[in-house]
Amino acid sequence: MTVRVTLVSPALNAALREAHFDGDAPLDRAGERAARAAASAVPRAGLVLNGLSLRCRETAAALGLAARPEPALTGWDLGRWSGRRLDEVGAAEPAAVAAWVGDPSAAPHGGESLRELVERVGGWLDGACGEGRAEHGTGDPGGDGADGRGGAGDQGEGRSGDRDRACDRAGSEDGRADDGGTTAAGRPKAGRRTAGVLAVVEPAVVRAAVVHGLALPLEAFWRLDVAPLALTELSGRPGRWNVRLGRPLTASQRL
Repeated sequence: MTVRVTLVSPALNAALREAHFDGDAPLDRAGERAARAAASAVPRAGLVLNGLSLRCRETAAALGLAARPEPALTGWDLGRWSGRRLDEVGAAEPAAVAAWVGDPSAAPHGGESLRELVERVGGWLDGACGEGRAEHGTGDPGGDGADGRGGAGDQGEGRSGDRDRACDRAGSEDGRADDGGTTAAGRPKAGRRTAGVLAVVEPAVVRAAVVHGLALPLEAFWRLDVAPLALTELSGRPGRWNVRLGRPLTASQRL
């Protein structure tokens, strides 16, 4: 059994329409309407999260999700470029923009480099099994030893064996619900089958997750396009992720 992580990109706002580096702008009316219209198509999930941006929080609310904020899934920190137009920054700082696009370790804006973004999101993705284990109450009494090789009852499997077992448990679909939906803590109400983890996150976070999950070169980040209100599904476990890309979240679709 594997864990399933479904990432939902937020609805449109003015910053996306006008090619701004997002400065935490809210959804516009059209974006909010589109999210509300797609609410019935949201996949079921055992754990529901959202990034910290206003756009992600408003999209989650419009989709009818009681999501829990997750700092590790916040959008790309672009430092002093946040809120500015891409063409404006390109005209004012052409060398800096070229370095930013050409070198994954560069952060000329004073924020987070592409490498740091992918490492942050990848760390969360690989830890999603542990999130699922905690939510499903599947603690590991054996645990890891202080040297990272595992506890006395580990029999040599170490971290990878524990992690794989956690993924097996986190991916099991055994929840129940009476009327669907989630509680204020982001957990499913009783009676509805669960489907791993769902998170509403910025497009850059989706792209970073795909790059990490498929072990792509960091430069591939720039060649991935994430549409508004699209589903990207990663299933598997650390080191063995499969990706289903960019299905539109529409009212006619139900997973």
